[in-house]
Amino acid sequence: MMLPTPPPPTPPTHSSRSTSNSTATTTSRVIGRRGMMTMTSDTRRRILLHGMKSNSVGGSSSFSHRQQRNAPLTLRASSGEGSKGEVSLLDYGAGNVRSVRNAMQKLGYTVKDIKSPEDILAAKKLVFPGVGAYGSAMDILRERKLIEPLREYVLDGTKPFMGVCLGLQLLFDGSEESGGVEGLGLIPGTVTKFTGDDLIVPHIGWNVNDVKRESYLLDLQKDDSSASVSERVYFVHSYRALPNEKNKDWVLSTCDYGSEPFISAVQKGNVMATQFHPEKSGFTGLKIFDQFLSGGKSEMETSSALPSSASSAAVRKGLAKRVIACLDVRSNDAGDLVVTKGDSYDVREKSEGESGDVRNLGKPVELAKKYFDMGADEVSFLNITGYRDTPLKDAPMIDVLKLSSETVFVPLTVGGGIRDFTDSNGKHYSSLEVASAYFASGADKVSIGSDAVEVAERFYANNEQGDGTSSIETISNRYGSQAVVISIDPRRKYEADPKDTKNKCIETKRKLGPNGEKYCWFQCTIKGGREGRDIGAYELAIAMEKLGAGEILLNCIDEDGQGNGFDHELVKMVADAVKIPVIASSGAGHPRHFSEVFGNVPSCSAALAAGIFHRDEVTVEECKEDMAKSGLPTRL
Repeated sequence: MMLPTPPPPTPPTHSSRSTSNSTATTTSRVIGRRGMMTMTSDTRRRILLHGMKSNSVGGSSSFSHRQQRNAPLTLRASSGEGSKGEVSLLDYGAGNVRSVRNAMQKLGYTVKDIKSPEDILAAKKLVFPGVGAYGSAMDILRERKLIEPLREYVLDGTKPFMGVCLGLQLLFDGSEESGGVEGLGLIPGTVTKFTGDDLIVPHIGWNVNDVKRESYLLDLQKDDSSASVSERVYFVHSYRALPNEKNKDWVLSTCDYGSEPFISAVQKGNVMATQFHPEKSGFTGLKIFDQFLSGGKSEMETSSALPSSASSAAVRKGLAKRVIACLDVRSNDAGDLVVTKGDSYDVREKSEGESGDVRNLGKPVELAKKYFDMGADEVSFLNITGYRDTPLKDAPMIDVLKLSSETVFVPLTVGGGIRDFTDSNGKHYSSLEVASAYFASGADKVSIGSDAVEVAERFYANNEQGDGTSSIETISNRYGSQAVVISIDPRRKYEADPKDTKNKCIETKRKLGPNGEKYCWFQCTIKGGREGRDIGAYELAIAMEKLGAGEILLNCIDEDGQGNGFDHELVKMVADAVKIPVIASSGAGHPRHFSEVFGNVPSCSAALAAGIFHRDEVTVEECKEDMAKSGLPTRL
């Protein structure tokens, strides 16, 4: 069968080893709205870490007592001195493997990278994570002559093996992804795409496992309140393997999503694999990793007690509605990286009508850890400063991601600057290379904004066809659609008659226009909302789905910072138009606003907030408690 062309190599980035051992100091220029400054790599790290408290997984963080209620887990695994042992990691360049490495190191293990086929057979314990396209992964394994050693290691079965996500799927006979590709042929069955009427794909978020038999790997997953319902773990995939008579002796757990339950974990002796991502499943996932690495002797403590708000099956079962904490990151006039938040995208302080310095709400790495501890389902970074002159390896967001991924074990998204650019040394980077550098530094997804608008305009001008070269197409082809988030920045554009525009209009009941107009469309903007284009959010979302994007982050300039709640009309228009997840953003001012958008727009998958969390006006926990009381599936 035909196999896809091998992907381009990932651009060189600093590994964790070279970063920690290097004594060289690199210098880059940081460009802000008011000019340029010089920043060294040592200075960047000092700026990012300034004011941070303990970074231990079980350590305390700088947030209020009310946010520490119901702490679900105490991690003791890394309390002892010295390494607990060696584990080999097969990193073939598939997305964010750094988080897997960080999780195992946090648990006290020494990680050894697989560099040759011989290293696989010599491994004492082997972890095989994977993200991206099935065909690309098999191509790389074949090119590096790793297929037969992998098969031999697993078939031998005497030493521990754990696959993660694509690392599970590759164990099967093959997949219909990438036009049909043969797998490792170790588990009977073919991986197929999710099916189901009106099903949102990719399957992104926190879902539960139905554990089929006893196993120390998923011992933590047993919930006293229901023998068949587990604590939620994080999934992100468009394809899945189904249980059948031939593979039933492999199946450890299944998960309900789509037309029928799919295989969420397998185990046969020492060979194990999960469709979900333990490294992105918070403390629950860390315990699963520790169980694997310790052979079922993990000392991590967990409380199975759930709050009273989680007593109903509707709350505990099914794919949870996600609460995402967003951090807008930019340099202030002194060159420090700060988390900021504006009103209608204006992030500067105001004094007597004059614009002051950038509003400073904290340090990005510190706040990311805070929101992880608070129970945020994901953390999103949006870089709103242009670093167009900075070499990619010295971009400040690289350090933000590396440091955050050491202590934040839920998905990380980064946006801003995911496009082709040429640095001050004349070196050109493609958007794929930029994304690859961010994935290698700890990002799970990249968010594309202004570039997506321009890509969509070309898409419609070309009879609704892509050309294969856009950032959306190249990144999704290499890393999978789930790795590409489209950030849309629309504002209401009112019309007296919907026929006056080519873009889809609605009859609004939320807010009439300045002259009483009752029709509006949602105009996409670029350059941080400063320039409007003749394309609507509805049209943009449809184009992006067709080009391979896996998720929509739907902002709203009109509601940004207003605290009036999300724009349900906008969210419903877009969420009902596509079959990929849609995240509502802009306008949250009260915990109830999260429950309302999920209740009024059932097709909305997640909701995001920033300023109300940064200013401690509302906590993530309060939002989730309100959602649970409303009967919404919620990760608590």
